[in-house]
Amino acid sequence: MRVRLPTMLRSYSGGDAEVEAQGATLADLLLDLDRRFPGIRFRIIDEQERVRPHVRIFVDAEIARELSVPLAADSVVQVVGALSGG
Repeated sequence: MRVRLPTMLRSYSGGDAEVEAQGATLADLLLDLDRRFPGIRFRIIDEQERVRPHVRIFVDAEIARELSVPLAADSVVQVVGALSGG
């Protein structure tokens, strides 16, 4: 399935804005992403296995609040990083 990455994570994917990954759930997909792009999962998921506060994940345009969200073979997952300023 397609995974769209924000600019802040593209250094892990060699600059690619969209990559392919597999998984029956969002958790599985993130593990597959980390196998392909080591270190990327830690930038998305914290030590308590929760999505980091500055990150949002959408599955087929719906916000995913749990890593147990099931995925279909044609799902599109988009990772979004929050913007901040001051």
